[in-house]
Amino acid sequence: MNNILLIAPYEELEKTAKEVVMEHGLQVDVIQGNLSDGSNIAKRAEEKGVEVIISRGGTYQSIKNVVNIPVIEIQVSAFDILRALKDLLDYRGPIGIVGYENVVFGIDTLIDVLGLDLIRVIFKNEEEAPRQVYEVASKGVREFVGDTIGIKTVKSMGFRGRLIESGKEAVLSAIYEARRVLEIRREERARAERFKVIMDFIHDGIIAVDEKGYITIFNKTAGEIFNKSDNPVGKHVSEVVETTKLPEVLKSGEPQLGELQRVGNVVIATNRVPIIVDGEVKGAVATFQDVTQIQKMEQKIRRELHQKGLVAKYSFKDIVHKSRIMEDLICRARKYAELDSTTVLILGETGTGKELFAHSIHNESPRAKGPFVAINCAALPENLLESELFGYAEGAFTGARRGGKIGLFEMAHMGTIFLDEIGDMPLNLQSRLLRVIQEKEVMRIGDDRVIPVDVRIIASTNRNLEEDIEKGAFRRDLFYRLNVLKLIIPPLRERKEDIPLLVDLFVEKYSSRLGKKVNGITQKARDLLMNLDYSGNVRELKGVIERAVAFAESEYIKEADLGISNQAAKQNDAISRDIFKGNFTLKEIEIMAIREALAKTRNNISEAARLLGVDRTTIWRKIKESGLTQ
Repeated sequence: MNNILLIAPYEELEKTAKEVVMEHGLQVDVIQGNLSDGSNIAKRAEEKGVEVIISRGGTYQSIKNVVNIPVIEIQVSAFDILRALKDLLDYRGPIGIVGYENVVFGIDTLIDVLGLDLIRVIFKNEEEAPRQVYEVASKGVREFVGDTIGIKTVKSMGFRGRLIESGKEAVLSAIYEARRVLEIRREERARAERFKVIMDFIHDGIIAVDEKGYITIFNKTAGEIFNKSDNPVGKHVSEVVETTKLPEVLKSGEPQLGELQRVGNVVIATNRVPIIVDGEVKGAVATFQDVTQIQKMEQKIRRELHQKGLVAKYSFKDIVHKSRIMEDLICRARKYAELDSTTVLILGETGTGKELFAHSIHNESPRAKGPFVAINCAALPENLLESELFGYAEGAFTGARRGGKIGLFEMAHMGTIFLDEIGDMPLNLQSRLLRVIQEKEVMRIGDDRVIPVDVRIIASTNRNLEEDIEKGAFRRDLFYRLNVLKLIIPPLRERKEDIPLLVDLFVEKYSSRLGKKVNGITQKARDLLMNLDYSGNVRELKGVIERAVAFAESEYIKEADLGISNQAAKQNDAISRDIFKGNFTLKEIEIMAIREALAKTRNNISEAARLLGVDRTTIWRKIKESGLTQ
């Protein structure tokens, strides 16, 4: 059973409602039932979990008096009445408008506009209807229009009657209103549940009272402090807490802060604050804390402040993918996670998700309960990077913190350190890092003692370290130490089957974050995204979707919202179409691709490298090897 039920008082309305539900794909059940029958149906539906009911006329009036859930009315407008009167526009006798008040609403306007002799007969209940119809019939009224019960009564007495029917527009409007009410109802329920969870799990005991001193909130912690297992909401606070001073706050309107009081063997700190609305005291709130718990919490906060940020945020389930290549990579990374102390080197272009894998490996390793420390080696100048990694002793240099500073390797003890962009680490620091890996100990700057550390190292880079070794920019011995377990994250253009999943994820994420109702993306926009080169990989896709959601003016992202030209999206495809026209060797295809990229970018090597998804140095080397001219 759906959460919304429409109870139609007559057969034609049931048929119309079912057509509306079918045409618009709505999750609404429709059933016929009039007055008392409708009320009984509504009560049973409420017991089965229906959250909102829709009906019309007298049935709506009856239902809302017997259920405790929202009831939405299918409004009967003057236009609905006018449709029922269309065959009587030339009739010169009196016409009876019969039904409950909410059905004959708006008749005054029609009396003035049409000049008809319309007599209203408003029912109070079903039993009085025959008498009321008889009274107007005795005055010469022979034609009637009205609601279901009205026309049923009229016809049973031998008079002509025309039913005021609701059109599809009115039914659809009522359903949309019911959905809105259902959404608000669920939001309120969620808000109430969140409030209850907060109240029950907050460390403070909380008691709130109204202006007369009756308890409105009494949370779980308050129950533990005052040894109350039952729920005292609704009782006067003096009946529950004998020593309470909340009545004093209600009377004076003045807060009482920071008072200590004893409850049994426990000393608690108490704050009492009045709730003042428009200058009048409308209640009061008291909060209580066990002093011993405060001391424990303070110690915990100090420990957490010391370890701020030392937690891996992601796991393998956060790596959204569909491609086989990523599935195999995750499988390999899971195996690497089990090898507790072995270094891992993660390679891949910018934006492929190297950090995501580093977090995940830590969280699935035996060190998962230990700290996870991450640092970007390219983001800090050399002297600052050294002090961050290895710490320093007091007085090591001008401006050094009193007492010295603990380094990130020490902070990562019994856990993992993630060295992002390791390829940008200066050579002299590479030497110190190599020593840490070999000796499993660090020495702070300006100190003369070594500190043992048990740390797993995960490093990542988007650089070609082997080329950097040849150029003397990276130590060969450090590379061999790091390159024990290697993961190569493929660029997004090599796993395009993952793009739809990522697009849907980012649309949902940024729609929620930006407070916009964007439900998806058009097929044309999706096709455009599938043809992009993605030199920035997943990070680039994320940025494109965030921008598109921000600028989207409808429920679905369109091509124009992406801010991308079709020409740019097709550049990469052009190269593929050209080079596969004949049977070429891999080396010939490589040369053709480079020549094509250089031609398209007017010999701009950086742009050609971006187009082909490789480093500038790779382009230079290939040009030299193949004898290509710019």
